[in-house]
Amino acid sequence: MIKRRFIKKVLVTSAVLFAFLLMCLIPNNNVLEPTQQLEYVSSEVNKIPIYLLDSHNMLGRTNVAINSKEIDKQARELLEILIKEKGDNKLPSGFKAIIPSETVINSLTYKDGLIKVDFSSSLLDVSTENETKVIEAIVYTLTGIEGVNKIIIYVDGNILTKLPKSKINLPSTLDRSYGINRDYSITSYHDITSFNVYYLSKYNDVEYYVPVTKYVNDSRDKVEIIVEELKQGSYDNNLMSYLNYQTELEKVDYDKNEIALTFNEYIFSDADNREVLDEVISAISLSIADSYNVEEVVFNYKNEEIHKSVIKMLE
Repeated sequence: MIKRRFIKKVLVTSAVLFAFLLMCLIPNNNVLEPTQQLEYVSSEVNKIPIYLLDSHNMLGRTNVAINSKEIDKQARELLEILIKEKGDNKLPSGFKAIIPSETVINSLTYKDGLIKVDFSSSLLDVSTENETKVIEAIVYTLTGIEGVNKIIIYVDGNILTKLPKSKINLPSTLDRSYGINRDYSITSYHDITSFNVYYLSKYNDVEYYVPVTKYVNDSRDKVEIIVEELKQGSYDNNLMSYLNYQTELEKVDYDKNEIALTFNEYIFSDADNREVLDEVISAISLSIADSYNVEEVVFNYKNEEIHKSVIKMLE
């Protein structure tokens, strides 16, 4: 009996081993050969700038991923993110939406650089302080879309021309000249110059840019004032600039869609390798783009190009 059981076990084991050998030897057409490559397909996503409230209650510039390609659909998708609760899953850490959650986008159209958007009346159910910030966030976010220059805001079919709580009058057509995170440093109502300066802020070691619209009595070229402001190093405690205070703007040249800036050696973070900090390049380029209709900013040293910044490629 024991001998029979032993023989049976040997036969079963042999059969299993034989079957395994057959599986290894017979080719399987469903198995990928080593030379074959797997193809991964992913949906194409755009990263577009958006202006959201940061932890200091200022509007900061950050990027969000959207799927739309058409301008009107991009605009609607971005506005949905600006509305509380509707786009919370897309908000970067440290930022929050500013438009009240009950707000509905009644309609949105785009034509020839102009977006017309009609909101429900809930749009302005905010504090007096945040009334103008709502408008700033909408205008700067939508004009950040390539091809969009102007915005008309409607509320229940009527063009918004006055903020109900602060009583501030609005132009019927809005653009970036409306301003953002405004700072008034004027001593006279004559010869007022306004310009944007992009400072760096930080949340959990992640840096982002905060534009500040400054109003000053200064007759110099805006680019000169921008560089001087960035050389100060910091603004309002939470905002900073990495531009060396010894940097001098020696020359400015304008050519169609390009502005060329010639600096002294202090523009470099590493003079030996002629390196300029990315944070310096972006701060200067973004600030200039809001004041000048240019597509590129060229950085020169002694008439030699050291960097060319394409505005629409800046993050």
